[in-house]
Amino acid sequence: MLVVRLRRNAEMERWDVVLFEKEPEGIVRSLSELGIEVLICGAISQGLRLALEQAGIRVVSHVCGELELVITAFNEGSLGQPEFAMPGCCDRRDPRCRRGPPGQGRENRAACA
Repeated sequence: MLVVRLRRNAEMERWDVVLFEKEPEGIVRSLSELGIEVLICGAISQGLRLALEQAGIRVVSHVCGELELVITAFNEGSLGQPEFAMPGCCDRRDPRCRRGPPGQGRENRAACA
């Protein structure tokens, strides 16, 4: 996993993290200990998503694309653009779509998986 620390639309630092945990509880604990506030990922299980959200970690799922472009789009608030949608992702205009509003948390740490 790549962790990127952003502040006021600027990247402050980045580092790689290897998660050894397999169960949702361990993953949530690891991400919480790292101070992760936003997780940007592709596919994610409903159980892990719920556990992360209950821990206060915002999940932006069904994202795909070249890593640097995804980071830039998140930072600019344009991650909701169709080019970043995983094939088969729900219609982003549909309020049931769990991706959430793009661009929130730009001053937070974001993990891109």
